[in-house]
Amino acid sequence: MKVLIVNGSPHAKGNTAIALEEMKKIFASEGIEIDYVHVGNKDIRGCIACGSCYKNGKCVFDDIVNETAEKFKNADGLVVASPVYYASANATLIAFLDRLFFSTSFDKTMKVGASVVVSRRGGCSATFDELNKYFTICGMPVASSQYWNSVHGREQGEALQDGEGLQTMRTLAKNMSFLMKSIALGKEKFGLPEKEEWIPTHFIR
Repeated sequence: MKVLIVNGSPHAKGNTAIALEEMKKIFASEGIEIDYVHVGNKDIRGCIACGSCYKNGKCVFDDIVNETAEKFKNADGLVVASPVYYASANATLIAFLDRLFFSTSFDKTMKVGASVVVSRRGGCSATFDELNKYFTICGMPVASSQYWNSVHGREQGEALQDGEGLQTMRTLAKNMSFLMKSIALGKEKFGLPEKEEWIPTHFIR
């Protein structure tokens, strides 16, 4: 089994990375392979709604988004982590996710998603909700923990002092591992849920 972890912080060894390290330890102990991508320090522009991905099967901007697409396709789960900026995720990460999800046409149903947010103090819940929306529009089950998936810390390394936050990360990774393995067994025995043909209903006709 394989999980893709996306770090949306601009700091490679910041508090977001500390939170993810707790998860990586658990995934390794569960025998789950890890693909780790650091995007928060990259120059990533947003989607321009050009529609090129419909024709070419990939984003018109050939950067880390297209590089990550195949890893996402082959993964059983996706962890997306971000620091909190003004009660929102890092704008670079949002640009990355908009293009990654929109430009990839493969079926994401039953890939397990989990979002992780890190802040000095407030804004975690809003950012957590924001990131989870990428999963829930695609039929991806969302992994939960013993608390909302947040860790606190401002200066580099302060997240190590958040004992409950780090425990939440470990529990999240354990629950996510269980979900991915259970879904794999379910797919083997029952297959994926049957899908209806999409009924696009627009508000303006």
